[in-house]
Amino acid sequence: MISKMDQSRLEQFSSLEFLARQVVEGFITGLHKSPFHGFSVEFAEHRLYNAGESIRSVDWKLFGRTDRLYTKRYEEETNLRCQVLIDNSSSMYYPVLARPDIDHPNKITFSVYVAAALIYLFRKQRDAAGLSIFSEEVELHTQTKSNPVHHRYLFAELEKLMQPRPVEQTRGTLVSKAIHELAERIHKRSLVIIFSDMFEQSSEPDDLFAALQHLKHNKHEVILFQVVDKQKELEFNFEDRPYKFIDMETGEQLRVHPSKLREKYIEAVTMFQKDLRLRCGQYHIDLLEADIHAGFEQVLLPYLVKRNKLF
Repeated sequence: MISKMDQSRLEQFSSLEFLARQVVEGFITGLHKSPFHGFSVEFAEHRLYNAGESIRSVDWKLFGRTDRLYTKRYEEETNLRCQVLIDNSSSMYYPVLARPDIDHPNKITFSVYVAAALIYLFRKQRDAAGLSIFSEEVELHTQTKSNPVHHRYLFAELEKLMQPRPVEQTRGTLVSKAIHELAERIHKRSLVIIFSDMFEQSSEPDDLFAALQHLKHNKHEVILFQVVDKQKELEFNFEDRPYKFIDMETGEQLRVHPSKLREKYIEAVTMFQKDLRLRCGQYHIDLLEADIHAGFEQVLLPYLVKRNKLF
């Protein structure tokens, strides 16, 4: 018998999966109307027949409709191992919203929705999916699997990140430490997809880049989505009036007028972004800015491009 609490959790899970399905199906529909029409997004049931294979698995009905040979794909077949890493530090809960949702997300909510959509895509493509969550330490790490029970577990863990967090419950970010640990724990030759604002607490910037290099050293393909509120965090677009800024990870407070800080802030952020792009380019890591107000296609399309390059 399912308790009321368990029933509630199942309903929440179903809601997230339903939203993920809507996002993916809307994305695929849009893709078919775009110049990218023809990308392989439907791997769930069939794959092209390769000469020399047994014809026992050929779908002859599909051949009759398309005049092309496809073989039926089975549950145990896996194309790619994909590990999703989500930064769960306090800075990812910016902006602070009473009820963040798919239309008005903060950074963690945006990351959860996109991760859910990716996991739904992985399932359609018979890719094995794993999930890692980190802040000052690795909070969760799962192996990559492709079975439905495992996917349901991943959705349930993503749901937990949607729960409100008390303002006083702060968690810093040690991206470098977490990635070093995960680089050793992730199955070799995986596609690693990272969602983080990359605001590292370490006093040594090189620590962060050494950690990213560690992933490449272990033969992983890496896509890094830097999740940001572009207007506020990169462009410092605040009204010209006094503000009290609070560091979400340390609680430190600063009262200042944005006009007195904007120029130096933008200069510092620009330098950091330039260095991050340069280092990622050196290590052949795909770095993409993911603005929480710019929709999900900015993440799903680069993933699809990457996946098609790998196959």
